Amino acid sequence: MTQSRSSLISLVDTPYYHCISRCVRRAFLCGEDQYSGQSFEHRRQWMVDRIHQLSDIFAIDVCAYSIMSNHYHLVLHVNEAEISACSDKEICNRWYRLYSGSAIVSRWLKGELAPETEINVALEVIRKWRHRLLDISWFMRSLNEFIARKANKEDNCKGRFWEGRFKSQALLDKQALLTCMAYVDLNPIRAKLAERLEKSEYTSIFERVHSRSSEEDKVCTDSVCKPLFGFVAGECNEQPEGIPYALIDYLELVDWTGRVIRDDKRGAISVQIPTLLSSLGLDSETWLELACSFGKNYYGAVGSLDELALFAEHTGKRWIAGKNKLQRLLH
Repeated sequence: MTQSRSSLISLVDTPYYHCISRCVRRAFLCGEDQYSGQSFEHRRQWMVDRIHQLSDIFAIDVCAYSIMSNHYHLVLHVNEAEISACSDKEICNRWYRLYSGSAIVSRWLKGELAPETEINVALEVIRKWRHRLLDISWFMRSLNEFIARKANKEDNCKGRFWEGRFKSQALLDKQALLTCMAYVDLNPIRAKLAERLEKSEYTSIFERVHSRSSEEDKVCTDSVCKPLFGFVAGECNEQPEGIPYALIDYLELVDWTGRVIRDDKRGAISVQIPTLLSSLGLDSETWLELACSFGKNYYGAVGSLDELALFAEHTGKRWIAGKNKLQRLLH
């Protein structure tokens, strides 16, 4: 049974979510169609550009992504502090970059509204926009509708492009976040589409390896760009908001995991365990199982048993799917 989005997303518990959307038609979102021989590789760049554009407009950061042949993964961070710092005019400017807006708000921006009742109406519209710019559902809608219309136009057809609603998964702690990010970044290697991280194009790990998320190397072709959500451990300045680990440690962990998966030598795992794996408190076998099956075997929410209990309480659930499996694996 389809669950309401309010039962899947609870910002009280976590700002981090893993989202997945799949293409409904036989024709691929990206890649090469083996039946027609037509290539859709160029659509991968559509996805990357749109993801970064939306991240710059919405108060939602991108921690990780991978664009596959018939689906894509996103790990998102809802940034409530960013939207709170925006003035009403800044909210309007953001919204107008995507949608046509509202006549009464346009008049308010020009200072043409005098009656207090009209001003209140305009401010109420802006309040709704502020909420939507913090909403993962609106982010995904703006992404999927744009790609669907563009692909349908190219294919000269009509109808559904995506397989129903997108799936979302709450990441309740740092361990769940990092595991999910690694799972997403390793998608091309698990699918044998790439041999090394630096060759895994159209993924966040590719951007990070090639320093595309840094200020000096912009991450998209638009004039306005927003970097991937950063790793902040070891920062010298005042602690900025970000993923609380060091980027070099994350790259080491994902590279090590990718080599084990690619070589298919689980019984010959190197004794040189990555530093970050020890910090997470996971042994190598448990980590590899999570990194290979995170998106397949765990649904709804992932975290410690206490965090799962709180998430269930806040979202009106009696049970979290995969809870027993997580308990056996992590405890």
